[in-house]
Amino acid sequence: MNIQKSISPRAWAELSLLGVIWGASFLTMRIALDEIPVLTVVLHRVFWAMLVLWAVVIALRLPVPRDPKVWGAFLVMGLLNNVIPFGLMTWGQLFIESGLTAILNATTAIFGVIVAALIFADERLTWRKGVGVALGFSGVTLAIGAGQLAELDPRSLAQIAVLGGTLSYALASAWARARLGGLAPQVAAAGMLTGSTLVLFPAAWLLDGPVDLTLTATTWGAIGYYALAGTAGAYLLYYRVLGMAGSGNLMLVTLIIPPVAIVLGALVLGEALNPNAFAGFGLLVLGLLILNGKIGRRRD
Repeated sequence: MNIQKSISPRAWAELSLLGVIWGASFLTMRIALDEIPVLTVVLHRVFWAMLVLWAVVIALRLPVPRDPKVWGAFLVMGLLNNVIPFGLMTWGQLFIESGLTAILNATTAIFGVIVAALIFADERLTWRKGVGVALGFSGVTLAIGAGQLAELDPRSLAQIAVLGGTLSYALASAWARARLGGLAPQVAAAGMLTGSTLVLFPAAWLLDGPVDLTLTATTWGAIGYYALAGTAGAYLLYYRVLGMAGSGNLMLVTLIIPPVAIVLGALVLGEALNPNAFAGFGLLVLGLLILNGKIGRRRD
């Protein structure tokens, strides 16, 4: 089971920075969608980040795995952690606000608890975790609006797509634990992005057409941010914070991302969320704090 670590001021600072970086990524992805189609947006994200991370691997002289089974695991990880969630969430942002996308993204931790309990014997679903999961899903239902799910219009489908992306993230986490243990995190991240690039390049070419590099400066700026800072840099920072604070405390980053995305969406894109979205996020926060053990740990 995960051991909860105390979190130092430096770890808090880097955790907060990670939340801000990821929160701003939702804005830049939406900006890029104004000029380029969905799969091409995602291809830019994984391709440029892949190059940066392999440069880091080379600079650190880390061993590169040669076992075909490991590269097969990278391919599956790329699908589960990049291609599917990035694709679904990016498509969803065509129809819903970036701030709402970030709120729904926070359900990754909720699905993560469920998937881990189903797969790993040491991740049983305790009463405390069950309460956290129930509150989390109640918050999601409130944020979306139960009535909207029955309509199946583009907006409700977009919200379902984002939730599908968070489930894929949870499956990716379980896959990484089962198949990628023992690898340097920089190598695992670079390999995963390589796998996703190999899938996305032909898919984007077939569905979106040849990649057009004659883009506006604004679009290139957005790509540069979400690929280099929001993906490559964020992965490196993620593993650094994981080492300092532990996986339990790292879950708290999901509470920082939505407020950043909401504020930036309002300031830059003029987005305004329904009050239910904020109320739902409040319930989701409560559920995540219970899952994290900040509330109710003694009841296990």
